[in-house]
Amino acid sequence: MTLLEQYAQIVGEDVIHHLQQLGEHLQGLKVVHVNSTREGGGVAEILHRLIPLKQELGIDARWEVITGTDLFFQCTKLMHNGLQGKRGELHPDYLTEYERVNEMNAESLRTNLEEADIVFIHDPQPAALLRFIPDRRGKWIWRCHIDASRPFRPIWKYLRNFLEPYSASIWSLSEFAQPLPHPLYLVAPSIDPLSEKNIELEEDELAAMHYKWGLDPERPIITQVSRFDRFKDPIGVIRAYRLVKEYSPIQLILAGGGATDDPEGEEMIRWVKEYAGDDEDIHVLLLPSDDHRTINAFQRISDIVIQKSTKEGFGLTVTEAMWKGKPVIGGDVGGIRLQVVDHHTGFLVTSPEGAALRIRYLLKHRDKLKEMGEKAHNFVLENFLITRHLREHLTLMHAIMFENKERIETS
Repeated sequence: MTLLEQYAQIVGEDVIHHLQQLGEHLQGLKVVHVNSTREGGGVAEILHRLIPLKQELGIDARWEVITGTDLFFQCTKLMHNGLQGKRGELHPDYLTEYERVNEMNAESLRTNLEEADIVFIHDPQPAALLRFIPDRRGKWIWRCHIDASRPFRPIWKYLRNFLEPYSASIWSLSEFAQPLPHPLYLVAPSIDPLSEKNIELEEDELAAMHYKWGLDPERPIITQVSRFDRFKDPIGVIRAYRLVKEYSPIQLILAGGGATDDPEGEEMIRWVKEYAGDDEDIHVLLLPSDDHRTINAFQRISDIVIQKSTKEGFGLTVTEAMWKGKPVIGGDVGGIRLQVVDHHTGFLVTSPEGAALRIRYLLKHRDKLKEMGEKAHNFVLENFLITRHLREHLTLMHAIMFENKERIETS
């Protein structure tokens, strides 16, 4: 059974037929995606499945990953944080290294990038590649997965110099988009319902998770799954947990890993563990980036999933939890607002105190918890599966490749 046939069992034959129609005029098109890590983070997760789906539709889709030095990734972490509004100085040595590494990667990827019909460049790390591929023949699109609604202006001004020559850019929400002299498109991220992280799991496997990780099956479990990053606010989650624990015997899981392009991860984990102290009901778990089944199980055995980010481009873990029928208490920021419909699929909060209040409410009103979880699952089914993501990518590629045609006929 092909991938598309498997998805048809979830989303219906009509959705798949529409994808096949859109793919007809794109068959043989050479498409290259470029990012900075093959494991860890939402971008890599999306590309792991989006690329094979494009290939199944007859598109020559490829995925390239740039390499870099520690200094390069320190620089791009500052850029990432700067796009999210954090002030930070890009020392000239950083900028020199940023451009040097992009030039080096441009040389190693030159053939693929010059011959591609469409190149998707993901986030700031490889954004400067275009400058070093002057003989490109295809269209280049910059894909921003970050909440850049209020960027630190000096960092945005520097990056904008590399972005202006692109043919187009893609943003997750309209609020994130910054003015650029080319067409801007909106495409929300998605999850893959057939991945290890989202497939159904047997009850025996879920029950075994309690024993393996020292969890009490009789007490409620609250879970946040995310990279250990200051903008995910794991400290705020622990504060909310402590406020709830004064009234209810609960357990907290903070599970996640790092990404190879994030140099701050290890320091953040140490900070979180120190703040958690010796509380045996706080489980701070650093998992391998490919341990998707464990993440799946944690979300399924949890009563409530939390994602108390202070900045968030989208937050795939929010969608994953909702797909599993869990209400999500999320930070009232960025792409989380697109997923958590306040009081319907979960709650939006702005403080640890607010998160604690909503946790206590849901634990006390189990009927409301179940109702919200059902609404959350249906909301994801209709809006945030990878088939919708693929459809919008195909539509965008039509717009880019056939921009001068008023009408495109599909069979």
